[in-house]
Amino acid sequence: MTEQMFETVLVANRGEIAVRVIRTLRSMGVRSVAVYSDADADARHVREADTAVRIGPAAAAESYLSAERLIEAAARTGAQAVHPGYGFLAENAAFARACAEAGLVFIGPPADAISLMGDKIRAKETVKAAGVPVVPGSSGSGLTDGQLADAAREIGVPVLLKPSAGGGGKGMRLVRDVSALADEIAAARREARASFGDDTLLVERWIDRPRHIEIQVLADGHGGVVHLGERECSLQRRHQKIIEEAPSVLLDEETRAAMGEAAVQAARSCGYRGAGTVEFIVPGSDPSSYYFMEMNTRLQVEHPVTELITGLDLVEWQLRVAAGERLAFAQEDVTLTGHAVEARVCAEDPARGFLPSGGTVLRLREPQGDGVRTDSGLSEGTEVGSLYDPMLSKVIAYGPDRATALRKLRAALAETVTLGVQTNAGFLRRLLAHPAVVSGDMDTGLVEREADGLVSADVPEEVYEAAAAVRLEALRPRGDGWTDPFSVPDGWRMGGTPKPATFHLRVTDPVEHAPRGAHTVSGDQVSVTLDGVRHTFHRAADWIGRDGDAWHVRDHDPVAASLTRAGQAGADSLTAPMPGTVTVVKVAVGDEVAAGQSLLVVEAMKMEHVISAPHAGTVTGLDVAPGTTVAMDQVLAVIAPVEEETA
Repeated sequence: MTEQMFETVLVANRGEIAVRVIRTLRSMGVRSVAVYSDADADARHVREADTAVRIGPAAAAESYLSAERLIEAAARTGAQAVHPGYGFLAENAAFARACAEAGLVFIGPPADAISLMGDKIRAKETVKAAGVPVVPGSSGSGLTDGQLADAAREIGVPVLLKPSAGGGGKGMRLVRDVSALADEIAAARREARASFGDDTLLVERWIDRPRHIEIQVLADGHGGVVHLGERECSLQRRHQKIIEEAPSVLLDEETRAAMGEAAVQAARSCGYRGAGTVEFIVPGSDPSSYYFMEMNTRLQVEHPVTELITGLDLVEWQLRVAAGERLAFAQEDVTLTGHAVEARVCAEDPARGFLPSGGTVLRLREPQGDGVRTDSGLSEGTEVGSLYDPMLSKVIAYGPDRATALRKLRAALAETVTLGVQTNAGFLRRLLAHPAVVSGDMDTGLVEREADGLVSADVPEEVYEAAAAVRLEALRPRGDGWTDPFSVPDGWRMGGTPKPATFHLRVTDPVEHAPRGAHTVSGDQVSVTLDGVRHTFHRAADWIGRDGDAWHVRDHDPVAASLTRAGQAGADSLTAPMPGTVTVVKVAVGDEVAAGQSLLVVEAMKMEHVISAPHAGTVTGLDVAPGTTVAMDQVLAVIAPVEEETA
C-alpha cells in the first residue's frame, strides 16, 4: 500500500458485489462503509462492513440511486472515495461528477469517459474513428419511432433494438418480423426508460449465431493501458449473461492479440482510467471478423474468471489506480494460466418460464475452496424481494484446463443449497453438461434453443416421497415410556387391512401420496429409498432440495380447492406470475377483450411480463392499477368468457 491509499471507502451498492468489494478493502487495510435501504437493514454486506449508513426506503430511486444520499453518507463517515460496484449508479456520469465536486474520488473512469461510452451511438462513432470495427446499424441519436423503423427496414431484419444509455441486455429486442417493429420499439423504450431514465434507442444488424467475446482492460492515469485477455459470454438468456468463462476456446493467439489491441485502442479513444470491459460480437464461423458492441465503464459481474486466470485482484487495482498509482506491469507481463468458469445464480423459477421468484432464505450452503469460489450477498434469513436485480450469487470454478473447470463447477452447483427461494442453480448445472457447451460449440442463442430440454416440469416421485416421509415423521410420538397405540401412524385398522397414512401434497398439481419406501429423517436432511435407489435431500420447512434444484412442497386441501374452483365458475382469474409491480393497465372493468390481447404488464427485478387474455370475454374484475405492488399468484383481473350461442 502507498501513502496515497485511501483510509476509508464507501461502497455505493448492495448484495454480492458489495460483499466482494468489502473483502478486498479488508485485505488492504482500508476501512469500509456500507450503505443500505430499509429492505437491506440486516443484509450480509451491512454486517460485514466496518460501518454502515441507512440511505433511505426500499425503493432504489430513494436509496441506492440517490446520489445526494450516497454523498451525504460518505461525508458523515469520513470516506475519501466511493466504489460504485456495478449496476445502480456505477455508470452514471452525473454521479461521478457529483463525487468529484464533493471532494470524493470516484473509483472508476472519468465522468467524460462514462458519458461517452454510455451513449452507444457516440461510442460507436468514437471507436470507429480509432480504427475499431463496429456492427452496421443506425446513425445519429434521438431517432423517432418512424426513423428507427425505417433504419431497421433499410438494414433488413432480423435487427436488434438497443437502448443507447444502458447495458446488461435490458430493453433489448430482437425483431425478425417487420410488422412487429412498432410494438417492439414501444416495449424497448418503456423498459429503457424504466431501467436507465432514457428511452433513446438504436438499431443494429443481427448476426445469426454470434458469439459474445469481451476484453478486460485496465488503465492508469499515466497513459498505461493493458488488456487482461478475453472472456466468453455467449451463454445468455434474454440477452443476459448466465455463464462466463476465460479464456475462450474460440480464439487463437493471433485473434486474441488483435482483439486485445482493439480493446486497448477503444479505451484510449475515450481517455479511460480504471477497470473496464470492451464487448465484441464475433461470428462463430469467422472469429477474425469481430465487431465492437459497447464498452462497460465499470467492473463486470464476471470479473472473477479473469482474476483466477491472471492472478490479479481487479478491485485492488481499481483502488490503486484511483489512488494515483501506475500499473506495475506491462502487456508482456500479463499471462493467462488455466481456465475459469462462472455461473450466475438468480432468483428465478425455470419451471415457470424463468419468472422472478422471492421469499426468505431458510437454508443456505455455498461451496468454497479446492478451486471453487462463491461470491454471494446471501445469508440464512435473507429476504429476497422484487425490488432489485435477481442475481443472488456467483459460483466460480478454476482448473488447469477447461474440462476440469466445467466439471468442478457442475459439482459446485450440485452442492449449492438455497431453500426458501427458487433459483436457477439446477438449470445451470444441466446446461454446463450440454454437449455443445462441453465441446465449446456455443452461440448467444444456444440457451434459448435448448432451454426446454433442460427444464423439467415433472416433479420426481422421490420428492413427494421425501415430503411425505417428513410429515409422517412429524406425526410419530416423541418421548420415552408408554405410547398410546392409537397415536402411532402405522395404518392399523380394527378388523381391516392396514392402510398406510396418505398425504395430500402440491408442488404444481395436487398429489395424494403414501410413503412406500424406507426413509430416514435427520435434522435438515431426509433420505428415501425407492426401488433400491437411495435419494438424499436437504430440507427446510416445506422446501426439499438436491443437486441445485428445489421444490416447494405444500399441503393441499382438496375440499378447500374444490370450493375455490366452484366459486370461480363462469370466470377466469388472471394472477400475478411473480411478485412485482404493475406498470401498465390497458383495460377497465366492462371492456370486451379478445383472446391473447395484452391487458397488463407486471415488472419485477428489471423484467417485464405481459398478462394477456386467455380467451375472448368481458373484464368483470380489475383489482390493480399502475404502481400496485403484487404478490405471486395474486388475482389481478377476472375475464368472464363469451357465452357460446346455442342453436
